[in-house]
Amino acid sequence: MEDIAGTGAGVLSAQTGADEAVLNRFGYVQELRRKLRFFSVFAVGFSIISITTGIFLNYGFGLAYWGPAMIWLWPVAVVGQVLVALVVAELSTRIPLAGYAYQWSSRLVNPSYGWFVGFAGLMYMTVGGGAIILLVAAPLLISEFGVTATPHLTLAVAIIIMILPALINIISVQVAARVNNVAVFTEIIGTVVFGVLLLILWGVGTKPGSGASILFSTTSVQHNAAWYSIALAALVGIYTLVGFELAADLSEEAVDAGHTVPRAVIWAVVGSGVLGMIALIGFTIAIPDLKAVEQPGLPLLTIGGYWLGSGLTKVFIGFVVFSMFAIIVVGAAAQARLVYSLARDNMLPFSAWFRKVNPRTQTPIIALVVFGVLDIAFMIYGYLQTNAFGTLVAATAIIPYIIYFLITVAYARKRAVLEHVPGDFHLGRWAKPVIGLVLAWTVLVMLILALPAPFHGSDKVIAGGAVLAALWYFLVLRGRLRNGTAGPAPIERVATDGTPDA
Repeated sequence: MEDIAGTGAGVLSAQTGADEAVLNRFGYVQELRRKLRFFSVFAVGFSIISITTGIFLNYGFGLAYWGPAMIWLWPVAVVGQVLVALVVAELSTRIPLAGYAYQWSSRLVNPSYGWFVGFAGLMYMTVGGGAIILLVAAPLLISEFGVTATPHLTLAVAIIIMILPALINIISVQVAARVNNVAVFTEIIGTVVFGVLLLILWGVGTKPGSGASILFSTTSVQHNAAWYSIALAALVGIYTLVGFELAADLSEEAVDAGHTVPRAVIWAVVGSGVLGMIALIGFTIAIPDLKAVEQPGLPLLTIGGYWLGSGLTKVFIGFVVFSMFAIIVVGAAAQARLVYSLARDNMLPFSAWFRKVNPRTQTPIIALVVFGVLDIAFMIYGYLQTNAFGTLVAATAIIPYIIYFLITVAYARKRAVLEHVPGDFHLGRWAKPVIGLVLAWTVLVMLILALPAPFHGSDKVIAGGAVLAALWYFLVLRGRLRNGTAGPAPIERVATDGTPDA
């Protein structure tokens, strides 16, 4: 038994050494704790997608604009996002660094380009967590205790919930990983099992329900041109099936990162797509009365309450809230790693502080605390808006697609160079068609999420973020880049001599 254990430890040590050697080739030393195996990395991608959160948050919005038939827009989003995942998978194995999109863009184009992509990533993480907690998790948690969710109480509970993920990540990335490992099962139980249970109850006819034809009904509350309604209803899928690339942000903490991360990214998207579709069919076919479900509020609670009663519906709510909490835990981890990656290249204000890693916990504590406060501040900003949903949710939806588009452009520009960088996952002759389809898909989604009137609040958020990024770049960062005190080495140097400057 000791020999077997010793052999296993030796293999792990050798793999860790190989991972660290790859990191050294990019000019960095191992500072973060490299302990995450495949399931933990997969759990990050799967739980950050969170079909529970995305469907729960957007199901009523989709019904309002295109009726129950909006569920058939989900497979379209799945196909588009699987293509994006293939690009992310190859990039993650060629450039397996914390800071994912920033690192990829900086090395494939230049650090100036990488700065704006990295800032977009920070915006996504800053907006997203607050949207989920303020709009859904806090009201649901309050309802579990039978208390009326007043606006001020909801905000107070949301702030408390937002503090906890930072504390968990300060303790250890492994503790955060355990939360997300559990979240894989709560996602499946809270969404898929719940949807299948409703489908079974509908099938055996325990109560009067709608016929199967409701799956194709386009009866809706809002009446607009077909293309406009479809575009808005598509939010269910295109909002939900994002974030999987954050698994790549933990590449410096993954064991056998070149093999682990790309598999985790692809399986997170495929698994979420399949399970989400099953859940959507179950929820929709179990709609007891379309008019009642289309009323303002959370329609899935109306459906669940009709078939299961208040007791089991409360259990369902518990799974939903935990899944949303897990998103914030993994989001805080990924956000801190992106800040750490930017700071060690001197790309941020106070970079010397943000790149500090606590020697005991091996976590970037200052980054976790400061950006945790910023996340709460932005949530309060959303709370003060007249249309918090349109401002926060739409902004959270469009920013990932901006990032996907920008990194794919960078990927297309230097794809030939990547051929000379060792990696486990390779698209081969499929690279060019995948690139073309991803570019077309991301442009389409950006238009969908920018043009409709309900999303114009998010356009202001994007514009404001772009102004902040430009101010820092032109006032300070450009000077640092010119004198060589900021930014990483280009990918060509890694591909040729493997000795980039630190």
